[in-house]
Amino acid sequence: MQVRLFAAAAAAAECEATTSTATSLAELRDELVRTLPKAFAEVLPQCSYFVDGVRHEPAADCPLDGVSSVDVLPPFAGG
Repeated sequence: MQVRLFAAAAAAAECEATTSTATSLAELRDELVRTLPKAFAEVLPQCSYFVDGVRHEPAADCPLDGVSSVDVLPPFAGG
């Protein structure tokens, strides 16, 4: 699946997108922390996720089987 990173998440990751074969949102978070620059791990706990367009809170977990994209969005514009 494609993982798109936005704003401060992209800046900390030093990229705007990556790919993953993670099977859950929790597994994806672990993978991103392991593979992206250390600064990304500091931003990630504040991020929300859009899994194929459906919003999930920062600590949420869900299966990613059959998912085509996950968007990682930090808070912006005051919230």
